[in-house]
Amino acid sequence: MKRSALFNMTACALMAALMCVLCPVSIPIGPIPISLSILVILITVVILGTWRALVSYTVYLLLGAVGMPVFSGFQGGLAKLAGPTGGYLVGFFFVIAIGGLFMELSHRNVWITMLGMAVGVAADYALGTAWFVFQTESTLSHALEVCVYPFILFDLAKIVVGVLFGMLVWKALAKAKLQ
Repeated sequence: MKRSALFNMTACALMAALMCVLCPVSIPIGPIPISLSILVILITVVILGTWRALVSYTVYLLLGAVGMPVFSGFQGGLAKLAGPTGGYLVGFFFVIAIGGLFMELSHRNVWITMLGMAVGVAADYALGTAWFVFQTESTLSHALEVCVYPFILFDLAKIVVGVLFGMLVWKALAKAKLQ
């Protein structure tokens, strides 16, 4: 069944709205909080596919950029996006593109999809950490200690949960002929 433009717009809007509701939820542990952002983004990629997930995330990012409090800790605005942790927000495009590519090329193989999402998160870490080092003029070692190491286990768990949950929802939508 060919998806209509209305269906695509509705699906993208719903997932962007879900991001706006869940991504601000966070636990502050330093300059970068533990948040639900990666989990919601992973679920979005698995349910919608790469292109529609990119559209949804772009809408979310633009809403945050104009000041809506949709970023972690219910913050928003260009200052947050351009600040020391903004690279991680921009890096989520890598999570979507790389993870989605792995997922689609493997025809939704769960293990390969998880691997792709892990590679995407690693790319997000790389961009975000480089951005943090540049913005704060800190050392790479310090940036890794505060921006990456505390999150690896949490993000691996989010990859497993996000992919498995997303696959369940995607299969249910496919069974209902909505996918």
